Amino acid sequence: MTSVVVLIPARFGSSRFPGKPLAKIAGRSMIERVYTNCKKAGFKTAVVTDNDEIEAHVKSFSGVVLRVNDDVPSGSERIALAYQRFFQDAKADLVINVQGDEPLLNGEILKELAAFHLKSPYPITTLLRERSSREEDFINPNVVKALWSEKTKQCFYFSRQPLPYDRDGGRDFSWYHHIGVYSYRPDALLAFVKLPMSKLEDLEKLEQLRALENGYSLGAILTTQKLMGVDVPEDIKKVEGALSE
Repeated sequence: MTSVVVLIPARFGSSRFPGKPLAKIAGRSMIERVYTNCKKAGFKTAVVTDNDEIEAHVKSFSGVVLRVNDDVPSGSERIALAYQRFFQDAKADLVINVQGDEPLLNGEILKELAAFHLKSPYPITTLLRERSSREEDFINPNVVKALWSEKTKQCFYFSRQPLPYDRDGGRDFSWYHHIGVYSYRPDALLAFVKLPMSKLEDLEKLEQLRALENGYSLGAILTTQKLMGVDVPEDIKKVEGALSE
């Protein structure tokens, strides 16, 4: 039997959006939407937090919440500690890290990602969405771009800059929007979080670059679902608009 664990790191203190997990989106909190959608995949699912208010709120809608109070630099370190303390004895085949600010993500996508990962050679996999260079998000630094091979399904680089670059100019071409979901083989997760911050990671503030710089290959699959991460308060209206559609 395959065992997949979905862990959702949620912290209260975001520099750009304090209290983000508890922000209301069309009447329901963001963390409730993320948790409920993930549960539909049928995998073991839990929110991982160090905050009393988030813990109480998750329990209020009968969600599973795990406390990891350690002072860690990112959600990856927090879910690695949660896996070690609460799930390691179960010997999971995959640990999926879903950012707590992806309220439109659905469980079917997680099942597709897990199925791809289990059949692939990659230690880490993630999600991408194909988009057009005509869209404004192509130049938005809050929207992360991936360079990816359709043939091998391997990611070569991630950046906040518009990539790839059209040297001739004026063409409408595809680019790949990176969705903040990672599926790890457990040994890769535990090894990854022990690595020091890399130079490119520090510059771009993208921790997946630490994996690439240390020789880990990342695979990815495409999703056609319109996903929309919440980085700043203004994004709430955009998500509500997508929900109303």
